[in-house]
Amino acid sequence: MSDTDGGDRLYLVTPTVFEPEDLAGTLTKMLSGGAVACLRLDLGAAPEEDWVRASNHLLPVCHAAEVPLLVTDHYRLVAALGLDGVHLSDTRTPVRSVRKTLGAERIVGAAGGVGRHAAITLAEAGVDYVALGPLHAEGTLGDGQVADDDLFAWWAEMIETPVVAEGGVTPDDVARLRDTADFFVPDRAIWETADPVAALSAYAAALRG
Repeated sequence: MSDTDGGDRLYLVTPTVFEPEDLAGTLTKMLSGGAVACLRLDLGAAPEEDWVRASNHLLPVCHAAEVPLLVTDHYRLVAALGLDGVHLSDTRTPVRSVRKTLGAERIVGAAGGVGRHAAITLAEAGVDYVALGPLHAEGTLGDGQVADDDLFAWWAEMIETPVVAEGGVTPDDVARLRDTADFFVPDRAIWETADPVAALSAYAAALRG
């Protein structure tokens, strides 16, 4: 997911709780629009068998649409399940060790928070992308710090590693940052709407301008 020349710049993250067969049906419709660059499976603290079951349902849908499927943190499941990579949510995870385990062909991304130093360290360690955020303080845990517009503008000017905007991202954020952020994670609240496909289309429209 390093090419942002096309319109595929949305990066979906699954709900933490869902019925895999049902989500697979919804996901098929969401991926048909061509705006999604990547899907991340994130089941929180669910047992490993739930991750395996979800992957078995979602991977065929993703690969049919030529969309990579990543998993949050559980990088040792990647090869076993035929997944495309991992997103590391903990900056203390040794990126170089994960890269050695997964090889050069699989995606290794990481959360960089809102600080320049931590994000640059991840980029220098060789991640394929760095996710910066959250973009809004409302509803966040911690000290309420956010990734502001200046951070994305600085990154776009100074750093070659692709950057993902994540954390409460709205269509308005996409419209405002589409020239400085490479990818956008729509707020996971879209899965709770009556029509997730329509909710996603608002983000795709914001990308088009």
